[in-house]
Amino acid sequence: MPSFDAVVFDLDYTLAVTDRDRQALLDDATDRADAHDIERADYLDAHGEVAATETRAPIFERLLTDDTDPEAVATAYRLAIEDALEPVAGVPDLLAALRESYRVGLLTDGPLVAQRGKLQTLDWADLFDAVVITGSLSTGKPDERAFAAICAELGVEPAATVYVGDRPEVDVQGAADAGLATVQVLYPGGPGRHAAADAAVDRAELVARLPGILDSL
Repeated sequence: MPSFDAVVFDLDYTLAVTDRDRQALLDDATDRADAHDIERADYLDAHGEVAATETRAPIFERLLTDDTDPEAVATAYRLAIEDALEPVAGVPDLLAALRESYRVGLLTDGPLVAQRGKLQTLDWADLFDAVVITGSLSTGKPDERAFAAICAELGVEPAATVYVGDRPEVDVQGAADAGLATVQVLYPGGPGRHAAADAAVDRAELVARLPGILDSL
């Protein structure tokens, strides 16, 4: 029998990636919307300071210095990401297999429209027992309330749950602080393994190796 009741995944850079880096996609979006250039670092700073619940418009409202419509840039950026989105090979089969033994959830940071659009593009909306997008919450990862929310949706305790994600402080440390076991997803050019990770796996081997890692935790 499994040692845990549930497995919860991060989405971006864990189960799906883009075929171009995010600066290139941001440049594409500002070009589409006829807006001035925005640096990725500035975007991330604004993202951390603004409550973007439905769309990214509040983020772009802070960044734009002309009269360009923030909603237009947000839409262009969302569409650019959706166009570039690529699933990690084999994820639907992995999730189906895991659901035979575990409750399987998704906890993803971001505005509702953006993250729902990704799930629709990937055709993954029905692959999880529960999905929590932090745009629907008062806080996002790494706040323990975000992890508590997905555990509540799945009907499981944090101590009986494994979280699988790539970001060391947000996914791994955040989940660990909330009482979940953790598996860190690694990839070329990404951050190294965090000390709080109970296990780690290369993204290219996620589908093949994760079931065995779960059995060993």
